[in-house]
Amino acid sequence: MKILVCIGHVPDTTSKIKFTNNDTEFDATGIQYVINPHDEFTLAKAMQLKEKQSAKLVVVNVGLVSTEPTLRKALAIGADSAIRVNLDPKDSLTVASEIAKVALDGGFDLIMAGKESIDYNGGMVPGLLASINNMPFVNAVVGLDIDGAKATVIREIDGGKETLSANLPLVIAGQKGLVTEEELRIPNMRGIMMARKKPLSVVEPSATETMLEFTKFEKPEAKAECKMVSADNVEELVDLLHNEAKAL
Repeated sequence: MKILVCIGHVPDTTSKIKFTNNDTEFDATGIQYVINPHDEFTLAKAMQLKEKQSAKLVVVNVGLVSTEPTLRKALAIGADSAIRVNLDPKDSLTVASEIAKVALDGGFDLIMAGKESIDYNGGMVPGLLASINNMPFVNAVVGLDIDGAKATVIREIDGGKETLSANLPLVIAGQKGLVTEEELRIPNMRGIMMARKKPLSVVEPSATETMLEFTKFEKPEAKAECKMVSADNVEELVDLLHNEAKAL
């Protein structure tokens, strides 16, 4: 079995976000980048499948050379090889189209991605990818088992969970719960040294037209100062909620 895992290159959640050029460009100065957390869960699950079924595991990213350290981390975790599509990603359709081509050319049985990236939170790439390649797709996956050419998938739905079966090839979008946090993989020194020798291929993008242009970024308003009210002073609390917060 061949597994392709999509790896997002996103700012660490502790990063302080800034913009430049009159708020039209993201300022990457001093930003620490990590594997997209939702993709970490799918990568950990893919590693379990690789070890259980002797599968070949490839990771892919659409990005410039700056994303290669993130791909190398995935290789250090245990992926066999990596592919970087040499393109600055601007919109979900472009990213999905490029990964779809990689998936089709590579003849992969299972394509795994996180349900969304934590930077733009679009949540569109896995579904678009499946649609482009005419593959079945399951979103919000928290359980996955492969038996031959058939997959049993558990996904979250409103108020519960749903169990589905599907034939490979298949695209899934995973999230927290696909594996436990304790099962997430951390690169060890041996893995880091081996990652340096694993193949990382760079492919040029197809002639996909970018359909999105960023015109301006805006940060949310800063949180107002917190006011403390004594538990015994109900009148003051009601007054603040009514006249200041306008909540009553």
